[in-house]
Amino acid sequence: MRCIVVVFIFFLFSNFAFGQKAKIVVIDPGHGGHDSGAIGINSIREKNIVLRIALETEALNALSKESHLQIYLTRYTDTFISLKDRSILPKALKADLFISLHCNYSKNPDARGIEVFLYDHKNIFMTESLVFATSLENEFKSSIGFELRGIKFANFQVIKDVSRICKSVLFEIGYLSNRDEARYLDKNIEIIASMLLKSINENLGL
Repeated sequence: MRCIVVVFIFFLFSNFAFGQKAKIVVIDPGHGGHDSGAIGINSIREKNIVLRIALETEALNALSKESHLQIYLTRYTDTFISLKDRSILPKALKADLFISLHCNYSKNPDARGIEVFLYDHKNIFMTESLVFATSLENEFKSSIGFELRGIKFANFQVIKDVSRICKSVLFEIGYLSNRDEARYLDKNIEIIASMLLKSINENLGL
């Protein structure tokens, strides 16, 4: 909770100080703390992979001095945040886009690919969320070669709570139970982050 409050204070300062309203994106690295998420090949933990991707995405954006995009994370360290509290930041910042990052797991070691989930009830941002989900999948397919498992609809609380605020998706980036994908995710954080950032910028017209 303290992390969320600090980020919100920085948001208020930066927007008033620079005199322009940037596009706001909140990236939610799933799990954290005692909740490791999936544990894959070579004991790779989902909570660590998604946090590394989120931090790298934020860092790459910060390197662009002309960027009109501000990225905030629901957690910056290995801490646990409840599903309910993960919606506080996008609501407070009036975000333009919310992305909850996760990795998949299956008992079948051959299962592979990415999938994007949208909230399964009709809402004012459903069409826009679908457009972003489609472009996100296409970017990862064309640039990295990930197999597509499709866009799906689910009643996940983390996107349900944000569905009335902004475009929102839950992004499952590959299978930690698949040896090839687990190795790729672990060794290519910057490439994955750059593709995520590119998708965000293109969707927001930046």
